[in-house]
Amino acid sequence: MNDLPFWKSKTLAEMTAAEWESLCDGCGLCCLNKIEEWDSGDIYFTSVSCKLLDGESCRCSSYENRWDFVPDCVQLTKENVPDIAWLPPTCGYRLVDEGRDLYWWHPLVSGDPETVHAAGISARGRTINENEIDIDDLEDYVVDWPLTVGEEKDEEEA
Repeated sequence: MNDLPFWKSKTLAEMTAAEWESLCDGCGLCCLNKIEEWDSGDIYFTSVSCKLLDGESCRCSSYENRWDFVPDCVQLTKENVPDIAWLPPTCGYRLVDEGRDLYWWHPLVSGDPETVHAAGISARGRTINENEIDIDDLEDYVVDWPLTVGEEKDEEEA
């Protein structure tokens, strides 16, 4: 009998719908607006969140109907995860796809959905809603913290 948790014993393709959904740690980082340079393909995160992101819970306020409000919302699928370069380095989908383990603060590991926030990994308290800015000023909100969250903890553990 296999006593390993599903994220260690299954590929993304083998996961049930419920297992797949539970891989989301609730950080909200994927719901930040990004800027892509057309010539280089470089992607930059901003601190500007999608209008549907609840800044406190870091969850979509209309997940089931999000495409009604945000037609270009990117749906993560078992097939496209490897191709989405902007997934944060702490993303459970990315980690499992790369054959790596989930971090201690991931709700599946900790058993508590608040640990992602307590560990300082999430977007909680760091964003401004896209409805509150002039979209022409988006480049003024470029940040690097979505790519560096968790580095301090990793260094402490090393």
